[in-house]
Amino acid sequence: VRNLKLEHEQEKNKILSEALETLATEHHELEQSLVKGSPPLSIISEEQFYDAVSDSESEKSLSGFETTTAYSLEDSMESKDTVTSSVSEEKVCDSGESLSNGIKKHRTSLPSPMFSRNDFSIWSILRKCIGMELSKITMPVIFNEPLSFLQRLTEYMEHTYLIHKASSLSSTTERMQCVAAFAVSAVASQWERTGKPFNPLLGETYELIRDDLGFRLLSEQVSHHPPISAFYAEGLNNDFVFHGSIYPKLKFWGKSVEAEPKGTMTLELLEHNEAYTWTNPTCCVHNIIVGKLWIEQYGNVEITNHKTGEKCVLSFKPCGLFGKELHKVEGYIQDKSKKKLCALYGKWTECLYSVDPATFDAYKKNDKKNAEEKKSSKQVSNAEESDEMPLPDSESVYVIPGSILLWKITPRPPNSAQMYNFTSFAMALNELDKDMESVIPKTDCRLRPDIRAMENGEIDLASEEKKRLEEKQRTARKNRSKSEEDWKTR
Repeated sequence: VRNLKLEHEQEKNKILSEALETLATEHHELEQSLVKGSPPLSIISEEQFYDAVSDSESEKSLSGFETTTAYSLEDSMESKDTVTSSVSEEKVCDSGESLSNGIKKHRTSLPSPMFSRNDFSIWSILRKCIGMELSKITMPVIFNEPLSFLQRLTEYMEHTYLIHKASSLSSTTERMQCVAAFAVSAVASQWERTGKPFNPLLGETYELIRDDLGFRLLSEQVSHHPPISAFYAEGLNNDFVFHGSIYPKLKFWGKSVEAEPKGTMTLELLEHNEAYTWTNPTCCVHNIIVGKLWIEQYGNVEITNHKTGEKCVLSFKPCGLFGKELHKVEGYIQDKSKKKLCALYGKWTECLYSVDPATFDAYKKNDKKNAEEKKSSKQVSNAEESDEMPLPDSESVYVIPGSILLWKITPRPPNSAQMYNFTSFAMALNELDKDMESVIPKTDCRLRPDIRAMENGEIDLASEEKKRLEEKQRTARKNRSKSEEDWKTR
């Protein structure tokens, strides 16, 4: 009887899976034909980009935040004459180019634009993994972006000027405002970044010094089970230290992937002997199976000043039914007795403002009243509103009178859409010049041949190199397991 029930359940699952596959495929083909007359999915080889076919012990990944693939980088990049010899002179930045003040000028574009993903459906991968754990799914390289997750972490530092500003202020509340703005700005680069960064290999490192922004940073993939990336940054003027670790925990909700970046961020303002800590909001990528991918951040972020007891509690709003709350962030700075000192509001994709808490509360009360009146007068049109799926470029932030601008996002370069939606800061993260080659360790992300090949537009080579590295890491892990050798961080 038990076997019969099991067979019955398996048959039901099979029928459901086939129905879902058919529906997803039809939707995808219809969408592509409407967009730009793309060929039907049926004439595209689904196996063309399968570059990491692995055994039962292999690790696989799905999200832009997952970093489960790992192994020792010792000797891992010594192949095919190494990546540095394969990169042409035209595809690396000129180290001799600098600004008038002597600070190095960074590149503003990638060597090659991104490939179109319109002809490829993530469902073609997911349908083969029904019943498997989310951490055991391999994505074709076409869904990657040419950065390692360690480099993606470095984008926290894009708005380092906010830390420098915080360090220069005498008021604890004003310092908290700048720290809160920095915490919000740290996730701003994720807007429209639906490409998945490459999984760091165990022992992989990344180093960056930006004289123009006043910081240096070092990061390393320090663990495989669980996957943990650690980083340490400091101001060149010795005004701050910023460090933390990220362990991305994933949940698959059918049409979306939710990534909870577990780990604590710590910012130390050395001149004030203050330490601030917080965790990042949850990131969700929608329309994994069909439709246009879009990203939202939600959840509460609590920033604590451990010296004064002040806290800033920010709420990253979920989209909601009609998208009114899309990308919104709001909250308060409170003293240790929970008295509101100021209110913060804005969007993590655009800006953050500070205003008097009484003024903010009055605005919220009036806004809620207007929303209820509008809802009651438009009961008939609700069905039409629900069809309008909000996208990241929805309405701007209304500025409450008396507000102070704390942070505003830097516009992305004109070629961003063709360059994986990178910011100007992200464009420079993987640049490699001859001076760097003689200084950086062999474990640096810039020397990974798969990432370099993808950046140069060589997708087939990137796929081959990605597969080679993954196979080599499995061998290294098995050898360590046989010898009962534990991995140690550097």
